[in-house]
Amino acid sequence: MPYSARFAGVEEYIQSMLNFITSSELFQHLCGGIHILDFITQEPDLYTAVLPEDWRQFFDRHEISDILDFLMRVDLPLFETSQSISQASCANICGHMGFSPPPSLLEYIKNIRLLSLDRTFPDPQRIYSLSPDSVLARQVTVGMNAKKVHEVSNLARYVDNLSSNISSKYSYSISHFVDFGSGQNYLGRALASQPYNKKVIALESKPLNIDGARNMDVTAKLARKEITMRDKKQYRSKIYGNQYIPKPVTSIETTPPDPKTSPPRCETPPTNHESNIQYIETVIENGDLSSIIGRINYSSPLPSTQSSDPKPQNMMVISLHSCGNLLHHGLRSLTLNPSVRAIALVGCCYNLLTERLPPTSQPPTSRFRPHNDRLTQTSSTCDPHGFPMSERFMKHKHASGEGISFNITARMMAVQAPRNWTQTECNSFFTRHFYRAVFQRILLDKDIIDDPHTRHTDDITKNHDGGNEQKRNPPIILGSLRKPAYTSFLAYTRAAITKLSDPSTPHASLIHQKNLSSIPDEEICAYETRYAHKKKQLSVMWSLMAFSAQVVESAIVVDRWLWLREQEEVKEAWVENVFDYTISPRNLIVVGVKG
Repeated sequence: MPYSARFAGVEEYIQSMLNFITSSELFQHLCGGIHILDFITQEPDLYTAVLPEDWRQFFDRHEISDILDFLMRVDLPLFETSQSISQASCANICGHMGFSPPPSLLEYIKNIRLLSLDRTFPDPQRIYSLSPDSVLARQVTVGMNAKKVHEVSNLARYVDNLSSNISSKYSYSISHFVDFGSGQNYLGRALASQPYNKKVIALESKPLNIDGARNMDVTAKLARKEITMRDKKQYRSKIYGNQYIPKPVTSIETTPPDPKTSPPRCETPPTNHESNIQYIETVIENGDLSSIIGRINYSSPLPSTQSSDPKPQNMMVISLHSCGNLLHHGLRSLTLNPSVRAIALVGCCYNLLTERLPPTSQPPTSRFRPHNDRLTQTSSTCDPHGFPMSERFMKHKHASGEGISFNITARMMAVQAPRNWTQTECNSFFTRHFYRAVFQRILLDKDIIDDPHTRHTDDITKNHDGGNEQKRNPPIILGSLRKPAYTSFLAYTRAAITKLSDPSTPHASLIHQKNLSSIPDEEICAYETRYAHKKKQLSVMWSLMAFSAQVVESAIVVDRWLWLREQEEVKEAWVENVFDYTISPRNLIVVGVKG
């Protein structure tokens, strides 16, 4: 596992991470305890309420681009985890910035960096026996952009090298590669092609993706194009009935074919062509693949037919960017299926994970969060397939209770890639977030959303006499808008009101009732002017949230590794980087191998 060399071992690293996650109140606020929508709807605002005063003074003196460099890239001294940072060290480190940062800020940055897994991609020439110069064939890369080519080529090499190492170390060889959520099957197509020639079982829930993948298999020369042969006259008569009148042929005399000598017409010609890829349409709901394994045709993996007497096989479950719980299902497939001997999975979309622990076991991060139905629902699923997986994370005791959990806001921030942000990108999404936060203030002032200071525990609140009061307004979920909406705050507000006024949205009646569309342009522009100074503060908060969430992603990956280590039949388990972070930031692969 690529943890910092400043830790004596993996146990010290994990324990330090757990202690920090459960003890740092500021980390808990930045990772799930606040939401950018509430930035200027509360008094005092989140910037003032959450960040220490000396931090705010430091940030006020620097541009956001310098602050991002300071968080992500300025070379801080790598103190031992037991050491603190002195004021003198602060001046030496960041004197070039013109104002020394507070020691507590440097200490926080140091902790986040130390506890975040290293994302350095090793030199492929050093780790692969196959030359990195050997690129995928052009016909195999059909449909891929540059990012996908990088991911597929590197992961295919990695999986091939892993299977070779397993064959040399253990008494079995990997016979089939089972791709969880194959999508367009870019990875499986690469593995099935030269120089790998692997047998691939592609599991996918969407028929449209399977059809598209089959078409690309034809382009990659891994499958034959299906040719349909028909008697055109008979076919057209069947389609058009009596309305079809064949054109008379007067210049050429024709002789009707002799049925005894002419070959019969058929809808689909038989073929003996074999493919290395078999597609199985299925929805993966857990790690039990018994129903899938029974459908594998081991002799010719093209048709999805039931195998009458399947031979014992040694399979490796693979996946390129499994969303949410799908990666958890892939991990559990290693212990639930005797024929699955190894897994190699790259995860993504942590926001789609479900939560295993009840809300009472989660840190009290709601001081700055008004009631939110989505937050309540996602935190109450208690899904056994969700996060955390490991007993270590489930039973870790802390001041707030037992167990490690991250709400959907923290997990959403964990899919950010702050080290890849460019100045242009920053300006774009900081502006989008600022517009959305100011629009939220308009909704509050127009009584379309509830006052965040009002705490609700039920849909209907109780008055002092025990009677029912007014029902809570539903939360506004705006989503994305068209690109022209972001040219100005006025354009954004008008586009947002138009979208929310659509009769198909759940908020239309409320928007019409409050007559929001009649708000004058001058008033909209006045809101932007009133809160313009908050844009930089919001940008600082968003940057701190994304920076801190690197520990959230690392914790999720560590939990998966710990779960593998807790399984008796798993002989080896590790985590490493398989992609260049600047190209594909979700680059950590979790590997497990049975003996």
